[in-house]
Amino acid sequence: MEIIFFLVAFLASIIGAICGIGGGVIIKPTLDSFGMMSVATISFLSGCTVLAMSSYSVIKAKLAGDSQVDGKTGFPLAIGAVLGGIAGKELFDIVANLTSNREKVGMVQAICLLLITLGTLIYTIRKDKIKTRQIKNPLVSGLIGFCLGMISAFLGIGGGPMNLVVLFYFFSMQTKMAAANSLYIIFFSQLASLIGVIVTGKVPAFSSWILAITVIGGISGSIAGRAINKKIDNKVVDKLFIGLMIILLVINAYNIWRFA
Repeated sequence: MEIIFFLVAFLASIIGAICGIGGGVIIKPTLDSFGMMSVATISFLSGCTVLAMSSYSVIKAKLAGDSQVDGKTGFPLAIGAVLGGIAGKELFDIVANLTSNREKVGMVQAICLLLITLGTLIYTIRKDKIKTRQIKNPLVSGLIGFCLGMISAFLGIGGGPMNLVVLFYFFSMQTKMAAANSLYIIFFSQLASLIGVIVTGKVPAFSSWILAITVIGGISGSIAGRAINKKIDNKVVDKLFIGLMIILLVINAYNIWRFA
C-alpha cells in the first residue's frame, strides 16, 4: 500500500507542478479508485500532499527570483481562497452528515470532478476561440478566489483544472503564468483548510507513516515537475493538460460507478 501511495503522490505532483493543478485532482480520484481508505481520510491525505508540493513550488520560485505570480491579482485571489478553503471543509462535513453511508459522499465528489474536468477539457480545446477578460477589481478577484477555494476544499483536490480555466478566462493569463498563480492560490487554500480541520478536531484516523510517504512523494514530484516545467513551452504544457483531463474523465467515471 505504501508504494501505491508514494507513486500516486509522486507522479501526480510532477504533473501538478508542470500544469499548475496541484496534483490533488489526480491523487484524490486515483486513491479513491483503489478503495483502500475512507473518502474522508483520502481527502485529508490528498490535501496535505497538495499543500506540501505547492509550498515547495511557491517558496522555491520566490527564493529563486523566477516567480510568475502577479501580486495584484494573486493576493486577492489567495485571500479569497483562504476563506473559501474554510467554507469548503464545512460544506464537506455538512454533506457527509446528511447520510450514514460516507461512500455516497465519494460519489458526489466524483460527479462534481467529472463535470469540472469535462468543462475544463472543452474550454482548453476551444480557448483560442474564446474572448478572455481582464479583471482588475480586487473584490471581484477575492470572490473568485473564494469560490475556487471552497470547491477545492470540498472536493479534497487542492485546486485542480478549474483554477487554470478561471485564470485563463477572467485574467487572460498564459499557461505558465496561470500555473504559477494557480499553485499560489492552492497553497493558501490548502493551508487554511488544514488549519481549520486541526482546530475543529476533525482530523480523520490514519497512519502517520502513510502521511509521511505521500508528503515525501508530493515534494519529490514537485521538485521534478518544476525542473521539467522550465524546459518545455506553453504548447507542450497544454497538450499534457489535455491528455490528463481525458485520463481523469475515465477515472472519475469509474469512481461514480464504484460508489453508486
